[in-house]
Amino acid sequence: HEHFGRPSCFPEGEACHPVRYAWSMTTTLRGRIVIAGGSGFLGVSLARHLTECGAEVVILSRRKPAQGAWKHVVWDARTLGEWAACLDGGAGVVNLVGRSVDCVKTPEHCDEILRSRVEATRVLGMAMRKIQETGGVPPPVWVQMSTAHIYGDPLEVRCEEDSPPGYGLAPTVGKAWEEAFNAGLLASQRGVVLRTSFVVGKPNEGGTGALGKLGFLARVGLGGTVGSGRQGISWIHALDMNRIFERGLTDASMRGMYVATAPSPVNNREFMKELRGAAGGLGGLGIGLPAFSWMVKLGAPLVMRTDPDLALCGRFVVPTRLLAEGFEFRYPEVRGALGEIYSTGSGKG
Repeated sequence: HEHFGRPSCFPEGEACHPVRYAWSMTTTLRGRIVIAGGSGFLGVSLARHLTECGAEVVILSRRKPAQGAWKHVVWDARTLGEWAACLDGGAGVVNLVGRSVDCVKTPEHCDEILRSRVEATRVLGMAMRKIQETGGVPPPVWVQMSTAHIYGDPLEVRCEEDSPPGYGLAPTVGKAWEEAFNAGLLASQRGVVLRTSFVVGKPNEGGTGALGKLGFLARVGLGGTVGSGRQGISWIHALDMNRIFERGLTDASMRGMYVATAPSPVNNREFMKELRGAAGGLGGLGIGLPAFSWMVKLGAPLVMRTDPDLALCGRFVVPTRLLAEGFEFRYPEVRGALGEIYSTGSGKG
């Protein structure tokens, strides 16, 4: 069975060629990686990144992903089945499965948010254990998505890996998600947990990502400060997110839990200001009507069909471990990240 070599990372859209980073050598990727829950914005972005770097990618999802240089295997993210064969002999697995939190938090939706994450993680662990018990070769590394929202919504505290979890639905889901991963991880596997937040990037065949709604509001002049404007926004550019996933898959020294956000979180007031300037339209002319808290609490569930707390609450999270281990962010500041996303016009869709 062929496994990955050491990593090399490249901007999206560029052909692979050797690039040296503080933590990387100069060989391309090889081997098969399975991306569970890879049909959405982040999954398609990661699949493209890894295939451009030489990996064979299999997307494991309920719905068929966009066509690309990857294979698709159907599963229900809940029960064992023939899909598990794609894991045998693989070089690594990335688990992104989870119902979107961009919804009204009805009891049914809350149950789906929790259950989708825990059940998919649990059955992945069951599949890899069965492969091992029947003489197969499970992937030697498992990179698991988690959430920076596990820290709750502190207004001013800067959170890092060792910070305590917060209170509420998201921390409860985050803890259960990570517990399911720890229970499923084989003793022979290297495990990496990435607590991430607001992933920003250009739209792709899997979706528009976190900027889909916000970018539209900014362009039509409605992208002003939301609520108090003091709530934190921890964000990361999709390219840096892909590079962290890649490092997790390939760097044998990377183990345990990491915060995977850009090193410069900002408050809502600053983020929306930078977004208006980058997105153009009326926002680019300096027009950005504010959204007062009462407006968001009424309009978010009724008009946008989403949870007002996603806009009114937030957190400042910093990637202490990644920085200490020498990871170099391509987009450490929000202005540069948003400028790149909207630079060619493709980010305005």
